[in-house]
Order: sequence, then C-alpha cells, then structure tokens
Amino acid sequence: MSRALVNEICSGFPGAECSDPWGGGHDCWKVGGKIFALIGAMEERVSVKCDSIETATMLIDAGVAAKAPYMHRSWVSLDCDAARDELAHRIGQSYRTIRASLPKKLQAGLAPLE
Repeated sequence: MSRALVNEICSGFPGAECSDPWGGGHDCWKVGGKIFALIGAMEERVSVKCDSIETATMLIDAGVAAKAPYMHRSWVSLDCDAARDELAHRIGQSYRTIRASLPKKLQAGLAPLE
C-alpha cells in the first residue's frame, strides 16, 4: 500500500513519468527526463531532492529522513509509510525543484501546477 501511495502522489504531477531504468523493480519518477522521486527495488523508501544540502542535513538531523543511498547530499530518503501529507510535501518540493531546473522551453510545455 505505501509504495502505491507514493506512486499515486508522483503520478499527479504534470509531465511525470515512471520507469525502471536499472531493472529489478525500481519506480523512478521523472519530469523532463530528470529524476524527482525514486523508490528502490529492495526497500520501501522514497528518495527525493531537497532545495539544498542544508535542508537535507536538517531533515536528517531531525530524524525526519535519512541520507539517500547513491544520491547527491541534497537528496534524502523517507519511509513510504510516512504520513501522507509529509510524503506529498517532500515529493512536491522535489518535483518543483527539478522542474525549475529544466530548460525554460521544456518548462513551458508542461501543464501548470495547481
């Protein structure tokens, strides 16, 4: 159920696409070809990008998140069983951060955020 909830949240963002680029059961959510959320094949955790290394460090220090394996220090990992509003907020922040980094032409082709 928890993996399904994360996938439900991710699928609601304009231009969001899911793939399994490495095989083995990963759910890799992308916008404009860039990852904004990743569920590993072996654990029920979702990795998301924070707006900065400082934010990621603060979330890790507060016990809200853990360091995301194999990802840059600005990424954190959350339990898929976390509260729905926390998951939606963190995934939404990650999506907006990645979307804002896309070329303007690509951003313009995406439906507006609600």
